[in-house]
Amino acid sequence: MSPKQATIVFFPEGAYGPTNNCVGIGGVLRKRGARVVFVVEESFAGTLAAKGFEETLIRLKPKPATEEQPGQFWKDFIRDTAPQFRKPTIEQLETFIKPVWKELIDGARYVNSQLQEIFNELRPDVIVEDNVVAFPAIASSRIPWVRIVSCNPLELKDPNLPPAFSGYPTTERSKWEDFRRRYLEIHEDLHKGFSNFCTEVGASPLPSGEFMWESPYLNLYLYPSVADYPRSRALAPTWQRLDSCVRNTDEAFEVPPVLRSGEGKLIYLSLGSLGSADVELMNRLVEILARCRHRVLISKGPQHELIRLADNMWGSEFLPQTSILPQVDLVITHGGNNTVTECFHFGKPMIVLPLFWDQHDNAQRVHELGYGVRFATYDFEAREFMAAIDRVLADKKLRDRMAGISSDLQANPGTVKAADLIERLAR
Repeated sequence: MSPKQATIVFFPEGAYGPTNNCVGIGGVLRKRGARVVFVVEESFAGTLAAKGFEETLIRLKPKPATEEQPGQFWKDFIRDTAPQFRKPTIEQLETFIKPVWKELIDGARYVNSQLQEIFNELRPDVIVEDNVVAFPAIASSRIPWVRIVSCNPLELKDPNLPPAFSGYPTTERSKWEDFRRRYLEIHEDLHKGFSNFCTEVGASPLPSGEFMWESPYLNLYLYPSVADYPRSRALAPTWQRLDSCVRNTDEAFEVPPVLRSGEGKLIYLSLGSLGSADVELMNRLVEILARCRHRVLISKGPQHELIRLADNMWGSEFLPQTSILPQVDLVITHGGNNTVTECFHFGKPMIVLPLFWDQHDNAQRVHELGYGVRFATYDFEAREFMAAIDRVLADKKLRDRMAGISSDLQANPGTVKAADLIERLAR
């Protein structure tokens, strides 16, 4: 008798980063014969099916009057709150971080009964979620579940490490406790209310100060070992690190003829699907890079029609990032966790312009370890920015170091490690 086909349900947050992370793992499992189903927001309808996966659609809030694009809610949210990104991270706690948590929690409340029905119908062997907020329908389902953390690992708190979302250096502790105290003060009522909701619908209370549980079965976090943080206390045995987790489902990419034979190095600029919604920032970067002697590929994002490119550039609304990265010499990024780990995977140094959430932590970590340069996104001088680009591109030692890291990561793909662990749990 042949073994029963395992059904694995992936439930990523409604943004491209977590979704793409799950796509890489899901692709390995599907090739091994598992039935892989993605539970995704309605705005993502067809996106996962185009990659060969089953889709089950949900809503995290009432349906709008107009048709949505994938992740449209978060694009609009980021666009409307972009002025908050200019503030110090401790001030963003109240004006940006708390509103984000509230929106995420409202979505978890709204979708709870939908998820219960979906899990009862699909009867999966394992549920894999890549979210930063708890969904009690998962924890109360009695189905083995996996938590993936595809944010900076400071989300897994340690007293000897900087607080998450702060962007503070690991070597200077003077501001840590004020940030931690302010975070708890601001979120106390929100945390209490959501924890009460979790218990009301059959799940456990939330841990103190946390909006998410550890899975009692398996927890995965995504970060290369060369950039990970030294901890004062070990994580639980259920935790495993994925040094990278790069999908192979992106379409092939050929550098356009207009850039193929130009002068200088090839630079890739992407602020992610959310960060690129800040058109003013994107156009400033275009203006600065138009003066450089290098060629630039630009992921223009959802407001692509408002971004005007110069002669040394080529861009499009969306670009197949994992097909582009092997071909470029430098990446200018917002510091999203997936992009940062993909840069390590392909051995590319970075210029990092963080905007929100864990991007500040990733930018600081890249900077303090010498894998790139962090800039204050809205306050940098064009001359210093251009000088940093030329300095990083000319750094042969850094280029060789990144190449060695890339070789190690590609020899031990995190997608395979994650699939092995999930299969073992399913059995």
